[in-house]
Formats: sequence, C-alpha cells, structure tokens
Amino acid sequence: MDVLLLSRLQFALTIMFHYLFPPLTIGLGVVLVFLQAQWLWTKQEIYHNAARFWTRIFGLNFALGVVTGIVMEFEFGTNWAVYSRYVGDVFGSALAAEGIFAFFLESGFLAILLFGWNRVGPKMHFFATLMVCLGGIFSSIWIVVANSWQQTPAGFEIREHMVNGIAFPRAEITDFWAMVFNPSTIDRLIHVWLGAFILGAFFVMSISAWYLLKGRHLEFAKRSFTGALLLATVSSLAQLVSGHFQADSVAEHQPAKLAAFEGHFETSADATAYIFGWPDQEAREVKYGVGVPGLLSVLVGFDPDYVVQGLDDLEEDYGEPPVWLAFQAYHIMIAIGMMFIGSTLTASFFWWRGTLFEQRWLLWYFVFAVLPAFVANEAGWVAAEVGRQPWIVYPTIINGEVTGGLRTSEALSEAVKAEHVLTSIIGFGLIYSLLFVLWIFLLNRKIQHGPDPLGETKLETADLRDVASGRVDHAKSLTQDIKEPENNPDSPSTTQE
Repeated sequence: MDVLLLSRLQFALTIMFHYLFPPLTIGLGVVLVFLQAQWLWTKQEIYHNAARFWTRIFGLNFALGVVTGIVMEFEFGTNWAVYSRYVGDVFGSALAAEGIFAFFLESGFLAILLFGWNRVGPKMHFFATLMVCLGGIFSSIWIVVANSWQQTPAGFEIREHMVNGIAFPRAEITDFWAMVFNPSTIDRLIHVWLGAFILGAFFVMSISAWYLLKGRHLEFAKRSFTGALLLATVSSLAQLVSGHFQADSVAEHQPAKLAAFEGHFETSADATAYIFGWPDQEAREVKYGVGVPGLLSVLVGFDPDYVVQGLDDLEEDYGEPPVWLAFQAYHIMIAIGMMFIGSTLTASFFWWRGTLFEQRWLLWYFVFAVLPAFVANEAGWVAAEVGRQPWIVYPTIINGEVTGGLRTSEALSEAVKAEHVLTSIIGFGLIYSLLFVLWIFLLNRKIQHGPDPLGETKLETADLRDVASGRVDHAKSLTQDIKEPENNPDSPSTTQE
C-alpha cells in the first residue's frame, strides 16, 4: 500500500464530502437575504414563510458543513506535517483572519437567524440574516486566499529553520497584501462564489419544482422558483465570463495545468480545444476526441497562430499532472455549466411568456438538475487540485529557474503509516455514510413538512401574546385572591368565621 496515494485519497474523500455543504450554505444565504428583504419591502407574509422554511434547510446544511470541516484541520497535522510546517506562516494568518472576520460573524448571529423569529423585530432579524450571509462569504474569501496562494504563491520568501538539528524550509510572509491578492485570488474567488450561487439557486428550484409538480404549496413554490431562476440565470451567464478569465490566469501562471486540462501534449500553434475525448498519457494523444482546431490558441492568445506550450516543453520545470483525471473533471465542469446556461435561458423564456409552470418536462428537469450542480462544484475542485500535481505548493519560474514550491510526495508526515491511513479511510467512510443518510433523512422530513401555512405565524405571535396576557391576568387573580379575604368582609371565608 502506498501511503502517499492513501493520504491523497483520504484528503479527497473528506474534503469532497465537506464541499457539499459550504457552497450550498453560501448560495442559500443569498436566497435568505433576498426573501427577507422582500418581506420587509412588501410586508407580504408569503415571503416571511418562505424565509422561515429555507432557514430551516440552511441550518441543517450549515451544521453539517461545520462538523465535516473540522476533520481536515487534524489531517493537516497528522498526515501532512511537512506541508503544515512549510505553509504554517501563510495559512496561520489566513485562517486566523477567517476566524476573526467570518466565523465569529456567522456564529454570533446564527442563533438569532434560527431562533429569533418571535424574539427580535423584523429589521433586527434581517440584519442577523445579512451578517450570517456575509460571514459565509468572508469565510470563503480567506479559504480561497489560502488555496490560491498554493496555486500561485506571492508575497513570501523561503527561510530555513533548524528543528532537532535538521533544517526545514518554511514560507514566510514578506508582503501580506501581495499574499492575499496573489495572481489567482480574484479570478478564483469570483468563480467559487458564482458556483455557490448556482448551487444554491438550483437547490431552491429543485424543491420548488417538486412542490409544483405535486400541487403543494403552489404560491410559495412559484415565488421561490422565480427568484432562484433569476439568480441562476445571471450567475450561469456570469460564470461563462468568469471561466474565461480563470482559464487565462491558469494559462499564464500554471501552463502545465492548462495543458492537462486540454490534453495538449505537444507544443503547437493552431492548438485544439476539445469538447470531449479520452486522453492517453502514454501514447501522448487524445483518443476519440472531438475538438475545434485553433480554438485553444484563440482563447489563450486571441490568435489561431498563437503557440500554446504542451506538456513536452513544460514537464522538465513543472512535472506532469495526471492528465486523464484533470481533463475529464475540467470538461465535466464546462459541460454542466453550458447545460445550465441553456436550461436557465429556456426557463426564463417560458417565464417571460407566462407559461413556465405549465412546462412539466422542464420542472422535472429542475427537480434533478441540483445533482449536476453538486457535481460541477466537485469537478471544479478536482480539476484545480489534480491539475497542479505533482506540486502541493506550486513553484514559480524566475529567470528560467524553478523557485520554491513543495512536491506532494515531500509533504507527508514521516511517522504516518499506510495501515493507519487505510484504517482512518474506512472509519471516515462509515461515519460519512451515516452522516449522509442522516442528512438525506432530515432534509426529506423538512421538505415533506413544507413551509408553514399562511396565517400560522401571525397566529403563533397572537398565541404568544395571549399566553403572556393570560399569565399576567393569572398573576393578578392570584394577588387578588390572597388580598380579597382581608378587604372583603362578605367573602365566603369571612362569613364562615
């Protein structure tokens, strides 16, 4: 058993399961802010009920996101101790900023969001919702900063430190803002946010479409679906533009990753961009490929004669990533993105015609389209992380020399054994399977329950007031019952005496 392969599988398993939830909560947070703003603006109770329903769904996903995220912190220390020592100075500041600016913001207002409906005013509740939403977005900023620094390091220098007589290199920050705004941060951050908005919107449309097909909660479902469709349409179109700038950034700073994405083995002009194919790394070709000749050169250099470097020229400096997996993950992400653009524009056309909710075939599509939305986010992560291999921290080329960087094979803890990692993979597999079943069970219960009927929240408030009023009256009656015999000589007790 290869301890490196097992450690990579373990980290992939845990982070891919964790990554089901953060993009979803970021997207749902935006939906909650929109619904509560509509409630404050229009005073229509339907928005209030919709916000309460989606808040319950948000709370469930937020809890699982926090629980599954803790595991990775331990993995850094147990399996990847050399990596942790190397990036500790950079990650320490980024993760500390996340804790200060994001986690406290989220956790500080989460209780008000979940339990404050009848305890604080609508404006205060909207403010708490906004803070939780911003907390999720701020959290994503610092996580993406840390990840982007691994892809395109900046604002640091390598210094050696002696530990038990052994010299260890460590990346130390020399320019904090250069580290934060490293060359890929902004493009990657926008790409991640748009992916989260798309996932949140398709999640809302999936449940809403199911209600519409079953004839349940129709008014709630129509308004939820329409708002989410607007968010999904805008985000899907924007993601196409963001994807182009993201690919440009990869071409400039990580050319070997771009070559892996496109199965571009030989340096050439008029380079082909493949729609799909089956890269054969040993044969150095893409089998069964369907592509557009010259399109890759146009996308990278705005010229069909632009020379795009292939893996044959890049391998010496950057190594060669696993091409098949990077190629397939990248193309799955793009294919799903194009499918979303087509489907959201089609749905928007029927909405404009006023016949959207009569298209049952389209509603059934949206019931299941949330699954590709999850797949697209996961595929994006796989493409980004596999594409930078064999480096866990990417090197920079200065004056033709490879500078810095840390290979994944050199980042492992020396003490960790393959059998230990295998045992933990089996344990994580069992625990995560149970968590997944629990998540589906609880999610299904909340969906089956649906939103509160209109008028119920007012009744609930009225009931609370009645209870409070009743308690006051009861307290007064008790007081009166005690004092009455002393002041009323005609009372029964006095008469008996």
